[in-house]
Amino acid sequence: MWESESAAARDYPLSTTKNALHTDGFHQRGHSWYVSTDIPSDFSVQIGDISFHLHKYPLLSRCAKLNRLIYESRDAAEINKISFDDLPGGPDAFELAAKFCYGIAVDLTATNISGLRCAAEYLEMTEDLEEGNLVFKTEAFLSYVVLSSWRDSIVVLKSCENLSPWAENLQIVRRCSESIAWKACANPKGIRWQYTGKPRSSSSPSRSAPVPPDWWFEDVSILRIDHFVRVVTAIRVKGMVPELIGAAIIHYASKWLPSLVKDGAASVTSPEDEPYSISSGTWKGGLHVIVAGNQEILATVQAKDQRMIVESLVSIIPQQRDCVSCSFLLRLLRMANMLNVAPALVTELEKRVGMQLEQATLSDLLIPCYNTKETIYDVDLVQRLLEHFLVQEQSSPMRPDTKTYDYAQRGSNNLNAKMRVARLVDSYLTEVARDRNLSLTKFQVLAEALPESARSCDDGLYRAVDSYLKAHPTLTEHERKRLCRVMECQKLSVDACMHAAQNERLPLRVVVQVLFSEQVKISNAVALKEGGESQYQPMVPNRKTLLEGTPQSFQEGWTTAKKDINTLKFDLETVKTKYLELQNDMETLQRDFNKLAKPKQTSAWTSGWKRLSKLTKMTDANDNGIQLPTAEHTRKTPRRWRNSIS
Repeated sequence: MWESESAAARDYPLSTTKNALHTDGFHQRGHSWYVSTDIPSDFSVQIGDISFHLHKYPLLSRCAKLNRLIYESRDAAEINKISFDDLPGGPDAFELAAKFCYGIAVDLTATNISGLRCAAEYLEMTEDLEEGNLVFKTEAFLSYVVLSSWRDSIVVLKSCENLSPWAENLQIVRRCSESIAWKACANPKGIRWQYTGKPRSSSSPSRSAPVPPDWWFEDVSILRIDHFVRVVTAIRVKGMVPELIGAAIIHYASKWLPSLVKDGAASVTSPEDEPYSISSGTWKGGLHVIVAGNQEILATVQAKDQRMIVESLVSIIPQQRDCVSCSFLLRLLRMANMLNVAPALVTELEKRVGMQLEQATLSDLLIPCYNTKETIYDVDLVQRLLEHFLVQEQSSPMRPDTKTYDYAQRGSNNLNAKMRVARLVDSYLTEVARDRNLSLTKFQVLAEALPESARSCDDGLYRAVDSYLKAHPTLTEHERKRLCRVMECQKLSVDACMHAAQNERLPLRVVVQVLFSEQVKISNAVALKEGGESQYQPMVPNRKTLLEGTPQSFQEGWTTAKKDINTLKFDLETVKTKYLELQNDMETLQRDFNKLAKPKQTSAWTSGWKRLSKLTKMTDANDNGIQLPTAEHTRKTPRRWRNSIS
């Protein structure tokens, strides 16, 4: 695919003969380098603990920095030693630069080019002093050899880790990242396995074998996190699909954050086991640093590196849904809480988890509480995830992965997602209910967070409630009733009802409700059967066989509950009768009070007419032979009042 790949694998000889001092090369004695020549050394350069005994003339003819330091000083003739402690590339890069100044052939490779390019810039070995100076030649090798090779671009970018900020300022990191991104986005059909940078083995596929889309994951995963971010950012700009970017992020995290894959595995590799050797230029595979969730390791400097990796990975995860799995996001969230990652990134990660919470598993959701010791598991975190899920469901009626315009199908997808989350929350509540420090309020709030339509059966909630009652035997009667309100007895299955009927931890009222709801279900089933509804199949054919098929303990519990129900009905009727009597007495007293408060005032005309009417009635009665009662008889007859309860 890339024609210069074979040329890049060979060393590129670099030499100059102009103004060169005749020498047989360099040799080292201890921590000092000497030039093999008959002319004694008159100049020394100290870099770290390594000293170079050289000559002024070859160096000053090509290094503008040395020219300025020596000739601009007052005692130029007396200066015979200079120290360069901040030279990029260190003694190795200066050795190559010094050999170039003496006209000795220098082999440019992908492992030394970045350090030599930065050292040439530091020493100001530009075209102003001599044509074809070191800056020009190293820049040409980078542009025409390294950047045209996939493997060399990876090697050079890896070698830039110790050259900051020189490699950034000279655009070496940017150019290598762009080169890697361009080749990663190329058509895999045109890629041959010999260019992927993977080690040769007997099990390696043949050249004619098709290359998978993730062929570049392993090579890119050896980069440091900041360089990996640069490469992924460049790949995203060039239009790589989000699913492949997400898969590359997961692959990188499995390399540098192995606790995401296996908890409790903590180890640190030795320098000999590094996956990439700068000196040899070979990639051995393996990991640089492995840090897991150990409290002792978190206090070290390595914890800061792990925190930076987590923060960087969170910032480059694509925004599209399902580009990474919910399990990976939850494990990343666990490590973010453990490492005290920035709150803004944690919140963003929680929102991403909430977008696809229905894909989570119970083991991933059981995140320990690292900040406080109130509870074993972080229940508040799960509550926030659930809130993000509900907000996402309400804000987007059609799920992002739904490509249909059928509104009924949209509602069905949302309902199925809520039902899966409800089952997950019920399992989580059953697990965390064993924690004695879990408050009743937190349990109730989390259990009631989802709408009623999310649960078609409350067996999961019943198991969680029973687990909480087992772990908290000191709850009062009021607290137990409050706890049982989170579930609906009508949604319990037959097995759950049978268990609840014999559960001594439940309040008596809840047991009665369970038995009553089960009896209603049975009655409805029997009524439907007797009514000829063939589409409904009753649990038992009639009431007699129903009782025979019910366990004895269940029958005894139902008999006791039935007696309690009859007693409650009788007490209710008694109270109702007393209430009506009191209401009647109240009305009588009210009428008497009104008579006393408002006496009737009759005028003379009214009383006259009443007397005349009375005399007329008496006359008519005498004429008809009817005997009217006397006043005494009227007074002796007691008045009968009508008392009615209706």
